[in-house]
Amino acid sequence: MITILGIESSCDDTAAAVIQDEVLLSNVISSQKVHESYGGVVPELASRAHQQNIIPVVDQALKKAGVSKEDITAVAFTRGPGLMGSLLVGTSFAKGFSTAMNVPMIEVNHLHAHVLAHFIKESKDDDNQPKYPFLCLLVSGGNSQIILVKAYNEMEIIGQTIDDAAGEAFDKCAKVMGLGYPGGPVVDRLAKEGDPTKFKFNKPHLQGYDYSFSGLKTSFLYLLRDELKKDAGFIEKNKADLCASLQKTIIDVLMEALRRAAKDLGIKEVAVAGGVSANSGLRAAFEDHAKRYGWKIHIPPFGYTTDNAAMIAMTGYFKYQDKEFCEMDAAPFSRVVM
Repeated sequence: MITILGIESSCDDTAAAVIQDEVLLSNVISSQKVHESYGGVVPELASRAHQQNIIPVVDQALKKAGVSKEDITAVAFTRGPGLMGSLLVGTSFAKGFSTAMNVPMIEVNHLHAHVLAHFIKESKDDDNQPKYPFLCLLVSGGNSQIILVKAYNEMEIIGQTIDDAAGEAFDKCAKVMGLGYPGGPVVDRLAKEGDPTKFKFNKPHLQGYDYSFSGLKTSFLYLLRDELKKDAGFIEKNKADLCASLQKTIIDVLMEALRRAAKDLGIKEVAVAGGVSANSGLRAAFEDHAKRYGWKIHIPPFGYTTDNAAMIAMTGYFKYQDKEFCEMDAAPFSRVVM
């Protein structure tokens, strides 16, 4: 029996999870509210909060899983990418746990883990996992990538953003409209009440499967600037339509490249992962493409879209089977190419 403790601390969520033979036993997350008033994550505050939260969160994860620390086979932790101060807290805890309990330590790439979240089983008879090879659209505040997944440890980025990520475009445009942080969920909520065809924004014309959202963001800002000169109440009067039009444009851009990649590679198994995969419009687009193009789609439960330790533990489980352990001198990294 393989029991993996997963630790996630890459940004502003402190998380711990326990997976036993692919089945998730617990997944505990402590979110930090302190950043909301700053309009973004403050790294120093995030790392301090992780220091306060890490032990209680792990304790809760073990209790909810019904296991003791002596039952843990290995500890998996996010080594990067992420905020250096935050990663140091999780890495240090993993090293301490590994030493104290004399169990192997497994480093996990945060981006790989988002993709492998699709393999988490919530019961022994859960068989909805993707079949290799499959395409995964990884979309978050910092990443927009199309990944060809041939095995758990063989992933190839075939398309990615050359500037802003999709989540970043959502958040920055929302901030300009005064919707607060994080803005993506607010845009999603308001978009349901608006007309997605009311406003038109620039779409990139790139070769291959790469993305660009800087032009879209600029055209959005220019529209607001020009309309606010005519009517100071323009944003308030058109908030829902602006959100709906922005969301539709971003999703159209994401799906157009993914659709071409799936056709060119002859792949029908398609997944989505990352924080933006919680967006209702993107989920609806996946459902639509499944019907129109015969895709077998994989959309993660909401609990696995944002940063979580279940995906770290799942990745750790795969790596444990291949004895891919890391040394005690492993240092976290803030940036990485998959």
